[in-house]
Parts: sequence; structure tokens; C-alpha cells
Amino acid sequence: MARPDVATAEGEPLDLREESSGHVLLRLRVSPGSSRDRILGTHAGALKLAVSAAPEKGRANRDAARLVASLFGLPTRDVVLIAGEASRDKVVRLALSFEQVSQRWNDARDRSVAAKREPRRRLRAP
Repeated sequence: MARPDVATAEGEPLDLREESSGHVLLRLRVSPGSSRDRILGTHAGALKLAVSAAPEKGRANRDAARLVASLFGLPTRDVVLIAGEASRDKVVRLALSFEQVSQRWNDARDRSVAAKREPRRRLRAP
């Protein structure tokens, strides 16, 4: 799966917490029922996501985990929901170090900014 685009490069930094195990806890703010899956940026230190799945039977949670995994270059199994199963506000554990999460988040933001600066190319009919 391709890494998702980050909708905005502006915003406050992510509120990351490092566990004693070396893994990182990341807060999410998830909006289910969107027209498409995407990363919207940050909201009060949480990573703000929109997922197309409805909040039924854990579908939105699974889509959110897939989106976070693709953003940080992880298999989905390395994104574990810790809190917020039935809430828009969630906490996930990432199987990465604090430095790796910070670097990958900054890389995603930089790609987003670069993509916005490039003009869209229109295809011409031959």
C-alpha cells in the first residue's frame, strides 16, 4: 500500500509518549464515515484521521490502524489500539522508537509540502 498524503503540513507537533519498552504511544482523533481515507494533520497534539468505514464492529478502528501503519511504514500488526475503542479519541502503540516516529512524521509532512508546491500537470489528449 502506498503511503498516504498528509493533508496539511501546518499544525502543532504530535504528542508522542515513549513507553519503557521503547515503543511509542500516539494519540489519534478519528472521523469515521468520510468519503475517503486520509490524514488531516494534527488536532491538539493528536494525529487527525478521516476514514471511510462506519464506526461499526471495529471497522473504523481497523481502517485507522491501516492508515497509521502506512504513514509510518509499519505492518498493521505493529499498530495496536490501547484506548478509545468506541471513541473518536484513541491511543495506539507503535512498534517504533521515538526518534523513528518523529523522523517518519517529519518526512511525511515534508512530502506533503513539496506536493502542494508542485503544479498539477494536465494530461493532453494526443
